[in-house]
Amino acid sequence: METPVFEEIDPANDCDCPGCHHWRRVLPHATAGRATPARPAARRALVVAATASAALATGAATALPAAAAHAPQRPGVPAADRTEPPGSTQAPDPDSTSTPGTPQGKRTPLHGPGGAPAVPPAGAPLPETTREQIMARAQTWVDAKVPYSMSAYWSDGYRQDCSGYVSMAWGLPANEWTGSLGTFSDRVTKDELQPGDILLFHNPADPEKGSHVVIFGGWTDSTHTEYVAYEQTPPHTRRKATPYAYWNNSAGYLPYRYKGVVASAAGAEPTAYPGTAAFGPGAHNASVTRLGRLLVRRGGARFYATGPGPRWSAADRAATRAFQRAQGWRGADADGLPGPATWRLLVTGKGEDIPPAGPGHAGVPGYPGRAAFRPDASGDHVTRLGRQLVAKGYGRFYASGPGPRWGVADRRAVEAFQRAQGWRGGAADGFPGPETWRRLFS
Repeated sequence: METPVFEEIDPANDCDCPGCHHWRRVLPHATAGRATPARPAARRALVVAATASAALATGAATALPAAAAHAPQRPGVPAADRTEPPGSTQAPDPDSTSTPGTPQGKRTPLHGPGGAPAVPPAGAPLPETTREQIMARAQTWVDAKVPYSMSAYWSDGYRQDCSGYVSMAWGLPANEWTGSLGTFSDRVTKDELQPGDILLFHNPADPEKGSHVVIFGGWTDSTHTEYVAYEQTPPHTRRKATPYAYWNNSAGYLPYRYKGVVASAAGAEPTAYPGTAAFGPGAHNASVTRLGRLLVRRGGARFYATGPGPRWSAADRAATRAFQRAQGWRGADADGLPGPATWRLLVTGKGEDIPPAGPGHAGVPGYPGRAAFRPDASGDHVTRLGRQLVAKGYGRFYASGPGPRWGVADRRAVEAFQRAQGWRGGAADGFPGPETWRRLFS
């Protein structure tokens, strides 16, 4: 059975146990403590030898804490300090010598700076929150690259696994798990999904195998085949364009909406225009991030392959220009640089949203999503892409075709087109993203 990507974890890079110290010395470029594929037996032998040595040197009573030294200590709270609420079952410590159990911790209270549980009073009402607040909290872990762990707690008191991440983003009074998140939310349909909702996969027959949850961050295009997922997964929190509903077990993921979500309160966030210096080439600040998030909520998600923010990019300018043109502005009024009028419409939610890309919008067909261009993918989108590449002068890569099956020729032609835009490295990987698609068909 294939192991879910979010099930395995690595010990902290600053772990001082004998095994991690040995591998940092022998393999300085390898992740501390991680057994390399070619040496699993050596790793197990080393752990046994280290444990035995510790037992001989200090006695059997002190051998077990050495294993617990793998647990992340900064800024999380080790599993040894965790207090379970009545009626719950302590999940095994994944960093101990015992076999790991569930890929997420069970329901646990929040933890304060000193590790003491902060149990909410009985009968406390469900906390209210806005979608903007949910996504802002979710982004804080992405920015901090919070390490994945089933037993450690971040400085905000939430467990560093997938369900702890959702608990944090929703502002729940305790750390929930995939088996309880549904009680705090209502089922919605795919068409009703909005940023801040979740896609939940819980396997009640065997909850220790494969359960997972991600936060829905918005559709990447008008076809609704791909969305931006915020999730807590090894090695750390990430924001990634993801095929609907998920990479694996897709049929098992169901959309839910937090019961405490409320409409944004007027004036909940400052609306003052930060000034022209906050935007444009070279800008790197929180206002760029906020601008991008506002544009994503107004229909601009397709312009962003990564981000948005905090560094100003061509995606920010393209999305801003699209929003300005949606208001009917032209010329200097639609230059892609947000002025006071653009900012005011965005922060107040007024004005027209960015229309979806399609045949009737600037002549650019709707971007079908990255899933349409996976290895061995087949469809009309591949054929359309290939024909456009030929029309743009990149037909030399095709011995036959193009399309309908994605192949090496397509990737080489796309890479050549991307390099012609001046892109290098990961930006010229041969797989068409939203910006490649827009430029190709413009």
